[in-house]
Amino acid sequence: MNEQRWTLRYESLPETVEEFDQLLATRQKAPQEIAGLFIVAMCRYPADPEAALEMVNRLRGPRPLSNYERQFYRDRMDYGYVPRSYFVGATPANDYTPDQPLTLVVEGNRVSYDWEGMARLLMKSGGADSPRPIVLRLKRSTGEWFLWEEALLAGIRPPVSADPWA
Repeated sequence: MNEQRWTLRYESLPETVEEFDQLLATRQKAPQEIAGLFIVAMCRYPADPEAALEMVNRLRGPRPLSNYERQFYRDRMDYGYVPRSYFVGATPANDYTPDQPLTLVVEGNRVSYDWEGMARLLMKSGGADSPRPIVLRLKRSTGEWFLWEEALLAGIRPPVSADPWA
């Protein structure tokens, strides 16, 4: 399979788990949609960490977050701008303020589907030099995709407003 690129648009981000569930119900049959919804869920973290983690649980399906994984996300989310950095237009120079409508780009390459029932996709942060991976797993009995692992929340360049030397 050659290079692929999907553009995902959101008029607004869900504020509750119920709103997230409605969005998830219409997008669960495509791995790129689950990749996008992970970013959507983590954008909720600064305002409501428990709701964000419950949204991530929904994306994980039959494999809920362990206490260790919950703590991992708490440790990674000291900087709420990291998930916003994946939206088009969000850069350190504009404090990771995304363009409207909110748009995410998910990419696949020639090895994205080399493992049966898995998809390894890539997403680009406006604060990182190279795209970062997210792996999704297919539940064959339902045709639904779920979050398997991700490396999207690693450190990025801080926004200019957070740099004391700017």
